[in-house]
Amino acid sequence: MRNLLKLPLMYLIAITVLFTTPTQAADPLPSWKDGKTKASIITFVKAVTDKQSADFVAPAERIATFDNDGTLWTEQPMYTQLSFALDRITQMAPQHPDWASKQPFKAVLDKDMKTLAASGEKGLLELVVASHSGMSTESFEAIVLDWFSQARHPRFKRPYTEMAYQPMLELLAFLRANEFKTYIVSGGGVEFMRPITESVYGVPPEQVVGSSIKTQYEVQDGKPTLVRLGEIGFINDKTGKPVAINDHIGRRPIAAFGNSDGDQQMLEWTAAGDGARLMMLVFHDDKDREYAYGPAGGQPESSSGHFSQELMDKAKKNNWNVISMKNDWKKVFPDKK
Repeated sequence: MRNLLKLPLMYLIAITVLFTTPTQAADPLPSWKDGKTKASIITFVKAVTDKQSADFVAPAERIATFDNDGTLWTEQPMYTQLSFALDRITQMAPQHPDWASKQPFKAVLDKDMKTLAASGEKGLLELVVASHSGMSTESFEAIVLDWFSQARHPRFKRPYTEMAYQPMLELLAFLRANEFKTYIVSGGGVEFMRPITESVYGVPPEQVVGSSIKTQYEVQDGKPTLVRLGEIGFINDKTGKPVAINDHIGRRPIAAFGNSDGDQQMLEWTAAGDGARLMMLVFHDDKDREYAYGPAGGQPESSSGHFSQELMDKAKKNNWNVISMKNDWKKVFPDKK
């Protein structure tokens, strides 16, 4: 013992580590229940990151894409961006008196959700264009950030930025810890998401791909400015997602995560590549902790996040992993701040 005390500190530390029984590594996905779904994630990551594995993938090619609404955060009782658009229409109404008698604006002001829903995609796009255009990109970002600072989810009474799913936050972090680059590929507006994705998900704005409104370069008061025009530029949904991935990322993902029919083509595109692949769909079957909807599995129909029985059958046929929110997640949302 006397001789040991004369050894330099670094050698004492090395001896301690050598003769101490190693503790079990911390669980990288503590909010996921043990089972097939969680094991599939861990097995896949181990396979593509182990240089001795036949499925090894170089870090530069470790691309994972995530849908946003219903995959990373809640999309009920309506898409978060739609809630933003409705609030904007109400706020802007005094400057547009004609909206009081013009649909779909009248439905918004009257809080007539039945008539609003009947307006369909055309009506919703009209609301988005009216509430998202006619300003610079900087002004729009400021409006978005101000709304997120004040808006609360109608059921859970929490900021929308706290409505991200805790298991998916852990998954994003786990992938990045293993040298994956994580992208959001969503049907939502790219400039609506980018102001908050880094703080909420750890995904920087340059790794967010979404639908876009046409933007024009102008010089206003001697200052170069990007102005948002009243016209949709690109809808990043369904077949548009693989196109956008190719345009913006330039690499085929080796892992893709979605929750609806709108994500099917992104998962198909991912699965079509060579080597190990991971395709996963979040299935909302937990009405107590979040929501239950489908109509797959006999769940109720929903206008936000349609998960058809055809998609469920395709997932099973192709061995895609279906994440049961009820059975695979210990908790849904992060602890309240």
